[in-house]
Amino acid sequence: MQVALVSVGDELLAGDTVNTNAAWLGQRLAERGATVERVVVVPDRVSDIARVVNELRAEYDAVVTTGGLGPTHDDLTMEGVAAAVGVPVEEHPDAVEWITDHTDYERGDLVAGTTHLPKGARMLPNDAGVAPGCVIEGVYVLPGVPAEMEAMFERVADEFTGEYRYVTTVRADEPESALVERFAELDERFDVTVGSYPGDHVRVKLQSTDEDELDRAAAWLRERVESVE
Repeated sequence: MQVALVSVGDELLAGDTVNTNAAWLGQRLAERGATVERVVVVPDRVSDIARVVNELRAEYDAVVTTGGLGPTHDDLTMEGVAAAVGVPVEEHPDAVEWITDHTDYERGDLVAGTTHLPKGARMLPNDAGVAPGCVIEGVYVLPGVPAEMEAMFERVADEFTGEYRYVTTVRADEPESALVERFAELDERFDVTVGSYPGDHVRVKLQSTDEDELDRAAAWLRERVESVE
């Protein structure tokens, strides 16, 4: 399953907030065998949200948005997603019922727009907050507050599937540029994907759907690099 992530928020683009949601979702989706192919950050602007979501949902199996939920002036994700799929935003009875039954809010206390979702969407309760999320035509709309996003994702985690990939890491005490030929040979010999990440040492990440193949590839590489224990 190939997935695209859309992070919504002017604060992300300005650097005022670190996009931890994308990193957390990438890890959780990988654990389920799904592959994150794109991560896009967009401003709090309906036209940008709609355009990006529409493009990505045509290309990938699922799109997950985070941020921009709620009734305030810059919470525009629901409108953007609704525009992307060509439906209006309207009050959702399941959202009204959930908030009434599971929070301290009465219907009359809610700010206008809190329970508005794209027409025909499946409502996702917010176990750690108030503003609900939703799913519509392969687009999963989640909150931006990390605790709320994580709790809501757990409600739909089983809907993201794929072939599990085993992972191991080899730490090499050599410059990344010196390892290029060995990476190429590794790729030819074994059915694994290779990623290298420089720092105090080079962290070589190997992945494969075959655990035995992964073990053979890692052993082969460890014999041929100056490794870091």
